Amino acid sequence: MSTVHVLGPARTPGRPGPGPLPAALLRKVNLTVRRRMDGLLAGDHRSWAYGDGSELAQVRPYVPGDDVRLIDWNVTARTREPHVRVNVAERAVETWLLLDTSASMTFGTADRRKWDVAEGVALSVGHFAVRRGNRLALATFGDHNPSVSPARQGNRGLLALLLALRREPELEPAGPTSLGAALARIGGLARRRAVIVVVSDFRGPRDWRARLLHLASRHDVVAVEIRDPREQELPDVGDLWLVDPESGKQLRVDTRSRKLRERFVASAVAEREDLVRELRSLGVAHLTLSTSGDWLRTLVRFLQTEGRRR
Repeated sequence: MSTVHVLGPARTPGRPGPGPLPAALLRKVNLTVRRRMDGLLAGDHRSWAYGDGSELAQVRPYVPGDDVRLIDWNVTARTREPHVRVNVAERAVETWLLLDTSASMTFGTADRRKWDVAEGVALSVGHFAVRRGNRLALATFGDHNPSVSPARQGNRGLLALLLALRREPELEPAGPTSLGAALARIGGLARRRAVIVVVSDFRGPRDWRARLLHLASRHDVVAVEIRDPREQELPDVGDLWLVDPESGKQLRVDTRSRKLRERFVASAVAEREDLVRELRSLGVAHLTLSTSGDWLRTLVRFLQTEGRRR
């Protein structure tokens, strides 16, 4: 079975990466998304073409029947031959990938870290997002230097993604992660209808409801939440220092207390259930992936289920 290999940081036990990305499974992701609702990755299920869009695709020599209003006079003057501008058809769809690069994403106690899973999701999304004339844009949030890469086609879009993934999340906390600010930034840049994939552990203030509601009314939004099993329960290991990676605050607890462990589990479950309800109320497709197990097959099953629902 062939596997997609990606250049990136050296893999170590502490930084294992997303694991194998079998090409056969990635093709399933592609085919599944292709069958989703009309307008979602339209370039994948309708042949991509040039059209009346606003983004320049190419300049070519004039042929009889071309609209004379599309003549590029600068190129025509340089070449002394009539040339016309051909734009990307509006049905070519943009995918915006919003990646959480906060310090909490470096946490992981199972097969890999949360960032390793996020990296794999990003590569899977990028694999199909640039096919058939569709375009991939990328934004990061949660660290000291959030970045934005504009929508690009083909290898240019993938290259921007690979360069972004080479930069590991910062271990030094940058303060509470503001997903709301990142969504506002994308809202100002994604002018056309787009697919927006948010990959995060959703740790931090809930400052994003209004922004996400606004985006979901104009775009197709998918929230990919990444969890680690240890975030859901405390082990019985005696005195333990807990550190909030978002703020750096520390708390000493005695994990031998059964009552404390039960309260921790109840609080974690309540928080996650509240997040699920919140996203559902906004009409956002929601997937939870774990640092334990085969995240890629879970992603494929999710897309297959979403495709049938659509």
